[in-house]
Amino acid sequence: MRPFLTVWGAWLLVMAGANLATALYALYAMQFHFSSLVLTTVFATYAVVLVPALVLFGRLSDRLGRRVVIALGLGTAVAGLAVFAAAQSELWLYAARALQGLAVGMISGAATAALVELDPDGDRRRAALFAGLAQSGGSAVGPLLGGVLVEWAPAPRQLSYLLVLAATLVAAALVLRLPEPASDGRESWRIQVPRVPRDLLGSFLRVSVTAGLVWGALALFLSVVPSYARNLLDTTNVALLSALAALSVIASSVVQIAARRFVASGRTPQAVGLVVLASGLALLVVASPAHSLALLAVASLAAGAGHGLAFINAQQELNELAPPDRRGEVTAAFVACIYFVVAGSAIGVGLLAEVASLAVALGLVAAVLVALALTTAVWQLGRAGAFTRRRRAGRRARSRPAGSARSATGAGTCARPRRNPQS
Repeated sequence: MRPFLTVWGAWLLVMAGANLATALYALYAMQFHFSSLVLTTVFATYAVVLVPALVLFGRLSDRLGRRVVIALGLGTAVAGLAVFAAAQSELWLYAARALQGLAVGMISGAATAALVELDPDGDRRRAALFAGLAQSGGSAVGPLLGGVLVEWAPAPRQLSYLLVLAATLVAAALVLRLPEPASDGRESWRIQVPRVPRDLLGSFLRVSVTAGLVWGALALFLSVVPSYARNLLDTTNVALLSALAALSVIASSVVQIAARRFVASGRTPQAVGLVVLASGLALLVVASPAHSLALLAVASLAAGAGHGLAFINAQQELNELAPPDRRGEVTAAFVACIYFVVAGSAIGVGLLAEVASLAVALGLVAAVLVALALTTAVWQLGRAGAFTRRRRAGRRARSRPAGSARSATGAGTCARPRRNPQS
C-alpha cells in the first residue's frame, strides 16, 4: 500500500501547489494593477499549457514508466512554485502557471494509471476514489493553506509556496524510490496524439464531457469566486474568501468518500451529480442580488457535492474502459478534455467582465454551464435506460426455452451470429 499512497500524496501536493494562488489573486491584482481578464487568463494559462502537454506526452508513462514521469512532473512543479515565490509582475505569474500546467499535464495521466496498477487488491473503484481525492483534496488544501498564511503569517506572497516546495521535494525523493514494474519491449518515446480506441469513443466522450463540465464549474469557484465574494460581501479577509472557494472542493472530497461506500457506480449517479452541480451554480448567481454569504456557502457546497458524485463515477468508468496497455494514453485524453472546459469557463468570465460587471459575466458563464450540465444529465440517463433495458431483455431471453429464442428477438440475431455473405 505504501507505493500507492506515495503516488497519491505526490499528486495531492502538486494539486495543492497549483491552487495556492487562489488566495493571492486579489492581492496580485491590487499590487500589480491588472484587470479581471488578466486574472482569469493567468488562472487559465495552467489549463492552456496542460492540454497540449497531455496531447504531446500522453503516452510517455506507457513507454518510459510511471516513476520517471511522475518525478519529472514533481521537478517541474517545484520550478513553478519557485517562480511564484519570486514573482514581481503578472509576467512572472503567467510563467509560474505555465510551469504548473506542464507539471500537472505530466503527472495526471501517469499518476492515474499508477494508482490503478499499484492498488494492492486491484480495486479500480478505490483507485478512482484516490484519483479524485488527489485532485479535489489538493484543490482544497491549496486555497485553505494559502488563505490562512496570507491573512495571518509573515511574507504572504512567499511563505505558502516555499512550504509546499519543500514538501514536494520530499515527495520527489520518495517517488524515485518506488519500484517500477518490469516491462519488456518498451518502445522509444515519440510525440503522439493520444488516441481512444474506436469502440470506446462514445462512452469516452460521455464521461469526458461529464468530468469537463463539473471541473469547469469548480474552476469558477477556484478562480473568480473569491473576487466575486469580495465585492459582494465587501470584505478583504483572505482566509474567509479562500474558505468559500475551498468549500466546494471539500464538499466534493466528502461526497466522493461517501459515494464509494453508499452509492452504486454507474451512469445514474453521474446524471444526479450534474443536476446537483447545476443547482449550485444557479444559487451562485442568485447570491449576487441577495448579497448573501449563506447562499454563497450553500452554492459552493451544492456545486462541490455534484462535482464529487459525478466525477468519481466518471473516473471509475474511465478506469474500466481503458485498455491496460493504453491506460496512460486514454487517461491523458480524458484529462485534456477536462482542462479544455476549465480554460474555456475561466477565460469566458474574464472576457465578459471586460464589457460587463464580474457578477454579470459569472452569471452568463454559469448559465451556459447549467444548460450543458442538464443536457448531459439527460444523455447519461438515456444511456443508463438503454443499458438497463438491454440487461432486462437479456435476462428474459435467457429464461425462455431455447426454441423460443428466435421469436423473442424478432430477427434471430441473438440466437445465432449473422452469416458473412462472402463466406
